[in-house]
Amino acid sequence: MADVIDYKIYGDDMQLVEVELDPGEGVRAEAGAMMYMGQSIEMQTSTGGGMFSGFKRMLTGESFFITSFLNNGSGKGRLAFAAPYPGKIIPLDLSKEGGVFMCQKDAFLCAAAGIEIEIAFTKKIGAGLFGGEGFILQRLRGDGLAFIHAGGTIIEKTLAAGETLRVDTGCLAAFAPSVSYDIQMVGGFKNALFGGEGIFLAKLTGPGKIYLQTLPFSRLADRIMAAAGGRVGESKGVSGVGGQLLGGLLGGDRNF
Repeated sequence: MADVIDYKIYGDDMQLVEVELDPGEGVRAEAGAMMYMGQSIEMQTSTGGGMFSGFKRMLTGESFFITSFLNNGSGKGRLAFAAPYPGKIIPLDLSKEGGVFMCQKDAFLCAAAGIEIEIAFTKKIGAGLFGGEGFILQRLRGDGLAFIHAGGTIIEKTLAAGETLRVDTGCLAAFAPSVSYDIQMVGGFKNALFGGEGIFLAKLTGPGKIYLQTLPFSRLADRIMAAAGGRVGESKGVSGVGGQLLGGLLGGDRNF
């Protein structure tokens, strides 16, 4: 049974979640996500179940290691975990979601001790080959609180039985296991080549809850790389984003 923890989410676009632990309570988090912790909190980093567990976690985009935080004091202890890029932190009470929830790889932020972070695969080869963010998903299992992070603004929808929604493959952040997930090709030759939305869409069929994100990290990274590529030819001495920032500092440009 997972620990019962209290929490508060701070911020708007670059959020953090502060967790309050009673004596003996703990949380598990992605390595490197912790922002601050109180004096009574003890940190322990491990593979979270052996080498195989570490490798499975790497397949979902997470670190090989996972960090556990335990309140060893006699009073309440607090610690916080920060989002890795602009977006929102989504609290999932798995006890109210049937004990299981699916999310895209690299979405997990932290969870109450007792929540299992597992690897999951989409059921169909089409989803696996053309799913945008990959066919490897994260399955969160347990009866307590888990926190995931998604990019941009988050849209929560509940699909009725048989209701279908088609979304950009990267914009699907998380969904209930009762939702059917498949990949559908965009119709029309011109749409596929010149539509600018890719040639595949994720087809979601209810019943169940889904979370959509307006800014997948892959889309953000593509835009940054495209912008950085345009500047490389202009600055041959130092390449990449670091070169642009250094050039701005040396040139007196502090408006970034």
